[in-house]
Amino acid sequence: MRVLVISDSHGNYAHAFRAHELAGPVDHIVHLGDGCEDARMLEEVLAVPVHRVAGNCDLDRRVPAELTLELGECRFLLTHGYRQHVKSGLSLLINRGMQLGASVVLYGHTHCAAVEATDGMLLVNPGALKEGLPGSYAIVTVEGATAKAEIFPL
Repeated sequence: MRVLVISDSHGNYAHAFRAHELAGPVDHIVHLGDGCEDARMLEEVLAVPVHRVAGNCDLDRRVPAELTLELGECRFLLTHGYRQHVKSGLSLLINRGMQLGASVVLYGHTHCAAVEATDGMLLVNPGALKEGLPGSYAIVTVEGATAKAEIFPL
């Protein structure tokens, strides 16, 4: 299973669609906030399930702040990261992932792409798709109970 992970598009839906195009076939799309309307556009146009969480710049209160998903045999935690203060470190994010039994934690907010394995969890930040930034996205590949991630430039 291939999962396209994007974040922080901040209204730049063209970059979100470009990431999807470059990613090739995917089974799921995850948008990690600060661009919920961009995620809604993807959902309306593409024949792929789109999962989204709200970021600190999103105003739609109907979009959850965090979400857990079971994909393959992996439990994913989706969050923007601002509530866990990820710009100051990942300890609160790791603790939240452990609380929820997540094996994969997806977050954004910092605009810096990162993949890190710690405490039995895979932490993935796809970077940002905001106008004026180079742009990046992540592909998470799930095979049974194993997940791996790779960052790609836009």
